[in-house]
Amino acid sequence: MNRILFTAAAGALAMYFLDPQGGRRRRVRTRDKAEHVARRIRDAYDVTLRDTRHRAMGIKAMGRRILRRGPVDDETLAGRVRAVLGRYVSHPHAIEVTVSDGEVGLAGPILAHEVPGLMRAVKHVDGVRRVSNQLVVHKEPGNVSSLQGGVPRRGARFELLQDNWSPAARLAVGSVGLALLLRGGILSRLGGAALLARAITNLDFATLFGTGEPEDGIEVQKTIRVNAPVDQVFAFWSDYENFPHFMSKVRDVHVAGNRSHWVVRGPAGIDVEWTSEVVCMEPNALIAWRSTPDSEVKHEGEVHFEPTEDGGTRVTVRLSYLPPAGAFGHAVASLLGADPKSEMDADLMRMKTMIETGKPPHDAAQPVEKLAS
Repeated sequence: MNRILFTAAAGALAMYFLDPQGGRRRRVRTRDKAEHVARRIRDAYDVTLRDTRHRAMGIKAMGRRILRRGPVDDETLAGRVRAVLGRYVSHPHAIEVTVSDGEVGLAGPILAHEVPGLMRAVKHVDGVRRVSNQLVVHKEPGNVSSLQGGVPRRGARFELLQDNWSPAARLAVGSVGLALLLRGGILSRLGGAALLARAITNLDFATLFGTGEPEDGIEVQKTIRVNAPVDQVFAFWSDYENFPHFMSKVRDVHVAGNRSHWVVRGPAGIDVEWTSEVVCMEPNALIAWRSTPDSEVKHEGEVHFEPTEDGGTRVTVRLSYLPPAGAFGHAVASLLGADPKSEMDADLMRMKTMIETGKPPHDAAQPVEKLAS
């Protein structure tokens, strides 16, 4: 039985790669993907090795510091305190740090919710004897220039509770996951597979298994220039029933008010359906949409239209989606030829040709000739 299955698989692969029509293109594409994967593996190896070496040096330095406790000079202590600022304060540049014989002074504007965590962290810095709080507290940024923008900080968190893991942490967790996958029972193997996938992809579990939000999933962004005025291009895009006439996977679109129901050919020819609603529309400038909560595929996106100096239009499409089964579903879809990243380029070229020439493409999901017959 195994020999029959192996022979059938080998025959299918031979037909796929030796097909006179598309075999050469498939072989070249497979070779390019293999080279890309090999480069990614080499880069990951170099980064992981460097990160592991640096962390080992850090642990060694920390051990020496613990064993050789003693007075800390003011410059070193100021550096340690500033390192803490970057983890607890969204605007560390706004805070002035002064150190004198182990006494740390903090001055400058700060947001109210960041004060407790910062004070606790600074007091625990090795070498700090006392903290002088001269901070100017603000509930909101208001008109304070030094509190504008900034990146919210969550403070020091255990690395495995963070969204992004370091290469060294991914190596450690991946090793544990692989060990469980190879030697554990059923539950251990499932857990090991999940840990291994988390380590390889560096995606959180919600994104991996499709339970997160669209903005946390796969993101695609493409830009194309169309030789047509912006009002014509916008009118074409705002009529969603045009999409099956230039997209290869969109089989049908029904519009009702600001909602539209889509039927798309998914992996292995299985139809996938969802409903989208327009959340923002600016004539000749922007169309933004988001899937409804009951949709099979969670996604959101926007299209920007910009007139060019020569009378054309620059179209920029941004799409974030969380496919069924998350990143696993995305990987399967990619293998079966239903990956939006690989499909969008061709779809946009069909759209460009259709608008510029007025001739509908013949390889769309619903060619115009088919509708007319």
